[in-house]
Amino acid sequence: MATGIIRYWAAAKDAAGLAEEPFDAATLDELMTKITQNRDELARVAKRSSFLVDGSPVGFRDHSSIRLTDGCTVEVLPPFAGG
Repeated sequence: MATGIIRYWAAAKDAAGLAEEPFDAATLDELMTKITQNRDELARVAKRSSFLVDGSPVGFRDHSSIRLTDGCTVEVLPPFAGG
């Protein structure tokens, strides 16, 4: 189990009701399950978001394969409007 910080941007920040919070989870999949429990709007936004783990994009990799480490930062980036 790793501990770190999850940061929310734009619509994710609005849905979470805060800019960041501490977490403890072993994988990105476990973290997403924990943060979206009883937070329907955040779950909706997270489904269409991209993620960075310590600045590296997760891309289309399976979230259960993304291992988190102590002190890491996970960022939730919803789609941004514009062209």
